[in-house]
Parts: sequence; structure tokens; C-alpha cells
Amino acid sequence: TLTQGWGKTIVVGVDKPGARLSLSSSEVLHDGKSLMGSVYGGLKPKSHVPVLLKRYMDKELQLDEFVTHEVEFKDINKAFDLLNKGQCLRCVIWMEK
Repeated sequence: TLTQGWGKTIVVGVDKPGARLSLSSSEVLHDGKSLMGSVYGGLKPKSHVPVLLKRYMDKELQLDEFVTHEVEFKDINKAFDLLNKGQCLRCVIWMEK
């Protein structure tokens, strides 16, 4: 099901280009549910990313405080465990450090 009761489900990723989604038409028509896609949260990467990057570099956009853990790639499962247990906000995974 999309959601329990009335509500909106936002798809933020798919498994591969061209992947199909399947849902019940009665959930949309009779239960008032909706499905929406989102790429980059509605941002236009070509114009918005440089602005956001500049704001970050100028210390106007504080992102570092959201990184609560860092792990090496070999310990990637630890990062998933932390996320699944709700014990971190963002975990940076280093390929090599």
C-alpha cells in the first residue's frame, strides 16, 4: 500500500532507469492516496547546486553538524545499522581515508 489512510507517497529513487511501479487504482481513486516523484527535492541541479555550494563554502549553509558518524567502506554495514536504529543523522562513508 502507498500509505495507511489518506496521504501522499513521494518516490525519491528507483532501482534502475525505466523501472516500473505497480499500485492499485482503487487506492488512488477511492482512498484519496497520491503518488509523486521527486528528483533532487525539486531543485534544478545546474542552477541550484552552484548556489548551494557557494553558500556552504561561505559558511552560510551549515551542513557539517548533520554528519554524526564517519566509517570506512569496509564497515558500511555499521552505517546502515546506525541509520536503521535511528542512532545517526548522516553517516559519511570513506572509500579510503
